[in-house]
Amino acid sequence: MTWKAIGIFDSGVGGLTVLKEIIRALPQEDTIYLGDTARVPYGTKSPETVTRYARQITAFLVQRDIKLLVVACNTASAVSLDALKESFDLPIVGVIEPGARRAAAVTRSGKVGVIGTSGTIKSSAYSKAIKRINPEIQVVTRACPLFVPLAEEGWVDNEVARLTAHAYLQGLREEGVDTLVLGCTHYPLLKGIIADVMGDDVNLVDSAEETAHTVAEILGQQDMLRPAAERGNHHYFVTDVPAGFIRVGNRFLGGKLGDVYQVNLDEEDVGEVDGETP
Repeated sequence: MTWKAIGIFDSGVGGLTVLKEIIRALPQEDTIYLGDTARVPYGTKSPETVTRYARQITAFLVQRDIKLLVVACNTASAVSLDALKESFDLPIVGVIEPGARRAAAVTRSGKVGVIGTSGTIKSSAYSKAIKRINPEIQVVTRACPLFVPLAEEGWVDNEVARLTAHAYLQGLREEGVDTLVLGCTHYPLLKGIIADVMGDDVNLVDSAEETAHTVAEILGQQDMLRPAAERGNHHYFVTDVPAGFIRVGNRFLGGKLGDVYQVNLDEEDVGEVDGETP
């Protein structure tokens, strides 16, 4: 079990920020990442459809002999996690609970802000998770849909990004939140500007970082960590042509992705097709 890989999936490229933090925390571990780029976004789809996609992807990754699964998609974490845990016999980690736990732990005033896509905010997943931990915490939410295309375009430190961040976040500052959860896997790329707008007195909770810490904790507790002296290998799969994923993914990871393989999850026996390289 120790030598098996960590499986990670997302509807697209956003989950690469979670992968990046896992690699940072556990450089000795192998990873297998699947981006469901043919069916992105998940936020506009029904819970039943997202759960069906999530089961299909999990089965694909389990076939590749993973030891732990990370659901690096906020929508799938919100609606599919319980179903996946019932269906598959391995540790499964979502991105919502780790961020919620950290926010509840670090808030001083008991007022926490959560930013995310429209779908994630409408689901109230973070609010519910934080309230389960501490019902006294006041949660203020804000949808920031333009942050996703800004991150994918690489516009993370220019005037457009700064004006957008001010427009979205000024109200949260006025509400007096002392902790802000980055409730979308794209948002860590904009962390610098978000921090500038919110100010030094506001704690930023990066769900990607917290998820990586949770993964390390679970693998350590279950004695499934590879020796620290090892260096992991990383494999990437997508469900649509790889070119766009490679272009944006290199930006997200801050380096070259390596080989990306296109797969057809609807085929009974999923085969690998060499993807394009930059």
